Amino acid sequence: MSLEVEYRRGRHVVSAMHVHLVFVTRYRTNVFNDAMLHRCEDIMIEVCDSFEAELREFIGEHDHVHLLVHYPPKVAISKLVNSLKGVSSHYLRKEFSGHLNRAIMHDRFWSPSYLAASCGEAPPSIIKAYVEQQRRPT
Repeated sequence: MSLEVEYRRGRHVVSAMHVHLVFVTRYRTNVFNDAMLHRCEDIMIEVCDSFEAELREFIGEHDHVHLLVHYPPKVAISKLVNSLKGVSSHYLRKEFSGHLNRAIMHDRFWSPSYLAASCGEAPPSIIKAYVEQQRRPT
């Protein structure tokens, strides 16, 4: 990812919105290998594209993945997450069925919870100070 802010331009909006997402496998089961992580990344790129979003970074370990997504303001994070987890779960369980122990995971791939953290240019304290310095018209 470049260090410069890239703005999305629409007809009535200019935005630079990023979210850090973390998805954990069901019961933190160690299921990922290199092939599964590559396939998971490919799936998530396709899902992001369908939301007009861009998967900027992807990394995974044996039991979880981290994503950095640049998305437009019309996208609801909860809907994006639902689609990312649902589509990837479907394809990973289908394509790697011999690798997954369905009895342990109860036919689910991801934990129902997730982390979503906003990523901005300035920390909240700086934004708060800026807003407080604005003058109200008298």
